Amino acid sequence: MKKSSLTSEEKQFFMDEAIKEAHKALEFAEVPIGAVVVLNKQIIGRGYNLRETTQDALRHAEMTAIEEACNNIGSWRLEDAQLFATLEPCPMCSGAILQSRIEEVYFGAFDPKAGACGSLINLLEDTRFNHWCYVESDVLAKTCAALLSDFFKKIRAEKKQKKKEISEKD
Repeated sequence: MKKSSLTSEEKQFFMDEAIKEAHKALEFAEVPIGAVVVLNKQIIGRGYNLRETTQDALRHAEMTAIEEACNNIGSWRLEDAQLFATLEPCPMCSGAILQSRIEEVYFGAFDPKAGACGSLINLLEDTRFNHWCYVESDVLAKTCAALLSDFFKKIRAEKKQKKKEISEKD
C-alpha cells in the first residue's frame, strides 16, 4: 500500500499554492480550480482552469500543471512527483496523472458530478492499471469548496439580476 511522503505542513503549503492558482482563474471569470505538481518538494508545474477563455476542453488546471512539469524536467515521466488540486480530478485529468506516473495526488474538495478519485469512480487507486497513485482528499477542503461555492453563487446572482432587468424593461 502506498502512503504519503509529505508532512501535514508540506501538504498545506502546496495546497495553498494550488489555491493561489485557482484565484488566477477567477481573474478570467473561470471556475476557480488550481493545481501544482511538486517534485523533491519543489513546484515544477502550475495550472489553473482556462476552458472558457481558450474554448479548449483540455485546459483543466491539472492538465496545464502536468504539461508545464513535463516541459520543466524534460520528460513525460513524473515519477516520485505529487499533484495538488483544489478539486477532485475528473476522468481526463486522472488519466493524465496515471500516464505521467505521478506518485501521489492530494485534492481539496470532492466533485460529486465528475470526480474520478472516489466520488463517481476511483481511477487513481485501481491496481488493475500498470500504475496507480496514493490519493488523499480533504486537504484544505473547506477553503477549496468555498472558492467554488462562492463563484457559483455569484454566477447565479448575476443571472437572476439580468433576468430581473430584462423583465423590468418589458
